[in-house]
Amino acid sequence: MTIFTTMKEPRPNAGRGPYAKSAQRSSDILDAATTVFATHGYSGGSLRDIARQLDLSLTSVVHHFGTKYELLQAVLERGDRTTSGTDDFDFDVACTTDGVASATLARVRSSLERRELLRLFAILSAESSAPTHPAHDWFVDRYRRKSQELTAAFAYDQSLGRLRIDRDPSVLSRLLIGTWDGIQLQWLIDPSYDMNQAMETFFALGLPESVCAPGGAIASE
Repeated sequence: MTIFTTMKEPRPNAGRGPYAKSAQRSSDILDAATTVFATHGYSGGSLRDIARQLDLSLTSVVHHFGTKYELLQAVLERGDRTTSGTDDFDFDVACTTDGVASATLARVRSSLERRELLRLFAILSAESSAPTHPAHDWFVDRYRRKSQELTAAFAYDQSLGRLRIDRDPSVLSRLLIGTWDGIQLQWLIDPSYDMNQAMETFFALGLPESVCAPGGAIASE
């Protein structure tokens, strides 16, 4: 999903020298922050905990990310736009090219390799339900945008014949988000739960036309 641009962490640089080292250090800090926040939550995790994981000084962490909240934002934004934390995954483009069902299942498969990040999202989305939580507005905005973007993606699928025209795209977007979040949570609690199969079943039973026809178009009846 497209992410609002309040703060972006430095992107890794393929070159050498101080810029490449700085980008790598930022990436290492983000990895450590993901682990700390996923283990202790935002309130329980500290910048000192993150610095300690990397054997860095607190000053070094603050140099790359000025505050704890800026670091949290960078972790969440990177998680929303990547697969493993480094490889970009443009969900909007995937929806346009392959349809919502295919794009979602591809995203689910990539999520199997980023358990800590999914745990972080689960913990913080629950914590941030309190209006006073620092990430409250971020998650309100995220769910609003995800719903709008999925509504548009489902409508686009309808225009291409990938989805029946009598379905309400806005309702489908909320159903997909709720199902997806719930299935991820069950998998986080019990790793033996087959998240990929569960999501495949959601589309097969609820939106069969989106997955059954060659090329993503509805098969002729």
